[in-house]
Amino acid sequence: MSVNEVIVQGTLKPDGTLELDERVNLAPGRVQVTMVPVPELPQNDPFWQRMQAIWADQKRRGHVARSVEEIEAERRLLREEWEERMRRIERIQAEAEEVRRRRGEGQ
Repeated sequence: MSVNEVIVQGTLKPDGTLELDERVNLAPGRVQVTMVPVPELPQNDPFWQRMQAIWADQKRRGHVARSVEEIEAERRLLREEWEERMRRIERIQAEAEEVRRRRGEGQ
């Protein structure tokens, strides 16, 4: 049996219901929920203020965040590039080993 774990934030309402921030991509059925309070930073927190300024600048410039699909496509491309690099390295190592072997036989 495969176990899928999804982490999503939400809000616990006064009546005890839970409102999730996004749709969960799981098959319908029973689930187990573990809740951990998310600490809220005070509005005058320097880190929070800096993040708010960054987000406001991005919005003003019309910045659009990459989609999950775009990020995954980039990760796949990088993985493929590194795998090809490793294959080239392995070929070079095998060729070098063959040269060393031939030199050893010729002595």
